[in-house]
Amino acid sequence: MSSRTRARGVKTAASVHTIQIPRQRWRRGAQPVMVVVPEQPSLTREALGFLGSALWKRRRSLAPTGIAVLAFTGTALLHAVAWWSGLLLAPLAAGPGLWLGIVQRRHPARSTAFAWRVALAVLATFALVWAALAAGFGPLAGSLELVWLLTWITAQTAWLIVRRKH
Repeated sequence: MSSRTRARGVKTAASVHTIQIPRQRWRRGAQPVMVVVPEQPSLTREALGFLGSALWKRRRSLAPTGIAVLAFTGTALLHAVAWWSGLLLAPLAAGPGLWLGIVQRRHPARSTAFAWRVALAVLATFALVWAALAAGFGPLAGSLELVWLLTWITAQTAWLIVRRKH
């Protein structure tokens, strides 16, 4: 279709878009290529876009959630590949208690600061004990999934309390 016979200034509906494809000179008998792009995204696409943007905006406040999911999948993979890795992770559970002792000796704290340090050490010890047990027995063994859930809720709550704006 040459530019002389093509209609100029034709009004189309708001949702219709026309893309001009230049004429192909080397293949005169070939059929034109038509690309159909839906203008309205599906409801599923809209919902996933909304969920993704909401999670992206709040990504810093959801850091414990990402770490908890990563720990769950990591211990599941460790259990599947090398169940004995739980034996290697078990001594790490003493680390937070040692940290608390060293920090308290170098920088003594009272009342609120000491309470936060103890709470952090207990939560970290609990998480490391869970990781060792989950790597050894699997994250879904016994009540380990409930322990994971309670630890995640506690860590997320503490994270939101510490990061709140006054």
